[in-house]
Amino acid sequence: MTAGDHDYHDIPGTYVFDFDKSHQGFHLNMFCMSLLKPENREAFLADEEACLKRFPMTEAQRQAVLDRDWLGMIKLGGNIYYTAKIAATDGKSFQYVAGKMCGMSQDEYAQMMLNGGRSPDGNRSKSEWQEGDQ
Repeated sequence: MTAGDHDYHDIPGTYVFDFDKSHQGFHLNMFCMSLLKPENREAFLADEEACLKRFPMTEAQRQAVLDRDWLGMIKLGGNIYYTAKIAATDGKSFQYVAGKMCGMSQDEYAQMMLNGGRSPDGNRSKSEWQEGDQ
């Protein structure tokens, strides 16, 4: 098995925050952690682009933050617990973010979870998928 090649990469929709993702998302996550300080939240809300330039993130990471592309941030190495600080700065709940990452509204996501969550059928391994399911 090579670096970045793990059994869990075969699970649809799974983005494990492992060593590789931690390394990839370091600066993105440090930006998110900076939002713990009120003065950094104020600076971010006043001028997002200027605030983001203080952190050596990739352009894709910066754009994901600006677009509030929650799943994109995760794919680019963001840790869900860190990226949730952006949502909190925006006055959004974790449930709101989870819904967005699933392509649902917050209410739809909440109802899905109350109904028992997502079905595991077809979500255990990409090998279960028929051609064209992706």
